[in-house]
Formats: sequence, C-alpha cells, structure tokens
Amino acid sequence: MTRVKKGVHAIKNRRSILRATKGFTHARSKKERSAIDALMHAGAYSFAHRRDKKGDFRRLWNVKINAALRPLGFSYSKFMGAAKKAGIELDRKSLANLAEFKPDTFKKVVDLVK
Repeated sequence: MTRVKKGVHAIKNRRSILRATKGFTHARSKKERSAIDALMHAGAYSFAHRRDKKGDFRRLWNVKINAALRPLGFSYSKFMGAAKKAGIELDRKSLANLAEFKPDTFKKVVDLVK
C-alpha cells in the first residue's frame, strides 16, 4: 500500500481552527488543543443562548407592557387575562411595540379590554 502523508491536511485543519478562534484570549487563540476546546464551548454556549434570547425578549416585552399599563390602572397579569377573554389576540411583541411607540393606540386597546 502507498504511504499517505497528511501534513498538508493537518496544517489546513489547524489553520482553520486558529482562524476561528481569532480574538479569543491567551492560549485559546494560539494553541491547537486549547483552541479546539474553546470552539466547542463557544458553540455550545451560542446554541443555548439562542434559546435563552427568546425568553429574554419575552421578559422585556412583559416589562414594557406592564410599565405602560400601570398609569392606566391595570396590572400586566389582569390585563392579559382580560385581553384573552375579550378575544384580543395581539402577541406580547406587538403590544410592547404599541406601548412604547404608539401609546394612544395602546390606550385604545386597553379601553377595548375594559
């Protein structure tokens, strides 16, 4: 069987890993083993945090809605229950957007719920 030298591929693999870890600190961007470990962790964190981001935004929308409702004499939980009973099917993202940028329209929605 012929001999296979893998130097070219090994260097190519090492270069691609070190390019991907450019900007990481210390050994994580210089040494192959540390760089591989850093990339694995970075991938795991990015996957998990893409999921977390959805919850973060939902919490932010809840806070914005609640802040706009308090002066109108409503709490967030009472409003959401009443809105569901009234058949208003606006999601939290759009309600938060209305509360922040179009308070007069948001007030009309609240009046519908009352």
